[in-house]
Amino acid sequence: QVQLVESGGGSVRAGETLRLSCAASGHAFSTYTMAWFRQAPGKEREFVASIHWTNSFPYYSDSVKGRFAISRDNAKNTVYLQMNDLKPEDTAVYYCAGAPLRPARASMSEYDSWGQGTQVTVSS
Repeated sequence: QVQLVESGGGSVRAGETLRLSCAASGHAFSTYTMAWFRQAPGKEREFVASIHWTNSFPYYSDSVKGRFAISRDNAKNTVYLQMNDLKPEDTAVYYCAGAPLRPARASMSEYDSWGQGTQVTVSS
C-alpha cells in the first residue's frame, strides 16, 4: 500500500476552478493506478477519474468529462485533479485512491490505498 494525503479542497462559486493534489509516500507510487472518487452527503461514493500507472489512459465519469483533468507526476509521487467550471452538484468529499498494477478502469474494490478526503463545496 501507499499512504495518501489529499489537499486543495475549498469553497468556490459555480464556474470557478480548484486543483486537488494527492501526495503519496513510498516507492510504489509509479506502479499504482491512481484515481479520484467523491462522496456527497447521503450518497454513495462514486468514481470521478483515474490514470493508469504508466501515466496514460486517463478515464473520466460522464459527469465530469470535459471539465476535469487528472494528471500525475511520478517524480513527485503526486496525482492531481484539475477541476474547471465547477457546479453545485460537484460538492462532495473527494478521495484519492491507489490500485497496484491495475487497469485505468479498475473497480472501486480494487483500490487498496485511500486518503482521508478533502471537502469541495460549490455554491450557486
